Amino acid sequence: MTDAATLASLIQSRAGADPVALGLVLGSGLGHLAHEVKGVAIPYADLPGFPHVGVSGHNPQLHIGTLEGVRVAVFGAREHYYENGNPRAMLLPLQVLKALGAADLILTNAAGSLRADIAPGDLMLLGDHINYSGLNPLIGEKTDARFVPMTDAHDPGLRASLKAAAARQDLPLPEGVYCWYSGPSFETPAEIRMLKLLGGDAVGMSTVPEVILARFLGLKVAAISTITNMAAGMSDEKIGHEHTKAMAPLGAAKLERILREFLRTRR
Repeated sequence: MTDAATLASLIQSRAGADPVALGLVLGSGLGHLAHEVKGVAIPYADLPGFPHVGVSGHNPQLHIGTLEGVRVAVFGAREHYYENGNPRAMLLPLQVLKALGAADLILTNAAGSLRADIAPGDLMLLGDHINYSGLNPLIGEKTDARFVPMTDAHDPGLRASLKAAAARQDLPLPEGVYCWYSGPSFETPAEIRMLKLLGGDAVGMSTVPEVILARFLGLKVAAISTITNMAAGMSDEKIGHEHTKAMAPLGAAKLERILREFLRTRR
């Protein structure tokens, strides 16, 4: 497998050598934001070792350039655990992100709400997470670096900046606890009742592996969920991936406003 330094050099040969300030991983239905980046788009297929994403609604390209005057690396897709059973699938892309100079990572996802006051079309900032799957991408790591502390894994400074950006845009951004289920099947109503008892506020099939990997690599992380549905048993809506793709744009427009405002303050 090609190492991160070699891939970073390959990317810089096409996108320029200026360091990247921030990485952004886009969730279901959010790929349009990648096309707003002023720079180059490199298909994952051109980057040896990058995941072969097989989820509709995702855009498997790495966009390098500027957004609101900040040099960013935008990952238009992620590989989910449920695709190939590999929780480490995003390790190499995140290693490349760090090799490109980034110190911060913003993750986005589509999620189901466990709270009546957070509805489809709303956003939720992750204050913490519950790795209910029990899977961990650091299993097999041979060094003591595998013992990563997860207190404040969702960086307080980045969260404060995102909240401030949302407030300036007059958009609500409640904070909550995200629960990771492996998928690809959706959760049962009984599982949702259990997660509510455990303190969960939203549930989804991604993000937690990337948070763990990013902290392992020394990147600071924040994450925002676009709520696409109420979780199983909480409404009469029919839950499915097509529904997720259809509903994601409702929150994506708000998320784009917050991210652009957040970036403008970093220039």
